Amino acid sequence: MWIKICGITSADAVAAAAEARVDAVGFVFAPSPRQVTPGQAAQLGALVPPGILKIAVTQHPLQMKVDEICRTLQPDFFQTDFEDLRELKIPAQVKLLPVVRFGRKTPRPLPARMLFEGPTSGIGELADWGRAAELARQTELILAGGLAAQNVGDAIRAVRPFGVDVSSGVEESPGVKDPQKILQFVRAVREAAARLETDS
Repeated sequence: MWIKICGITSADAVAAAAEARVDAVGFVFAPSPRQVTPGQAAQLGALVPPGILKIAVTQHPLQMKVDEICRTLQPDFFQTDFEDLRELKIPAQVKLLPVVRFGRKTPRPLPARMLFEGPTSGIGELADWGRAAELARQTELILAGGLAAQNVGDAIRAVRPFGVDVSSGVEESPGVKDPQKILQFVRAVREAAARLETDS
């Protein structure tokens, strides 16, 4: 099960994500308590160990901002709403992670890998797990929105996603990650994924 910790704002959060051996960390450039500048993201990104992907997280960015983020952070993936990607030019070496939101038009054909969440990011709002499960049968779906250690097992059983993405669910206060909550979340994900494998 692929795991992303989003909204990284500190060296402690990077260290906790690395200790938990997650697959990816996200740096948020959209307005949010977790927002960082490209320079701050680059400093934190330098602490991310090899093997953990760096994901630039935006929403409706201007091309100038995209260029600055890609030049400064040099992310592995660029995440933004799928509608944004029609207008933006992303460097060829940066992979895309389109966001599809419940209640909005679903792209056809579906992206090979996509992030699915509720209408608004970063507020702990659950996505529609029923719709997510339908889409997860058709593509590599990363489930986001309102996940925490307490409910991620249920989400994984209901949706059977390719991966999960957490932000506010592993925080002690908005924008401040709790290393213990990161470890608990990752443990809960791995236990749920192992149970799925056993059941199937």
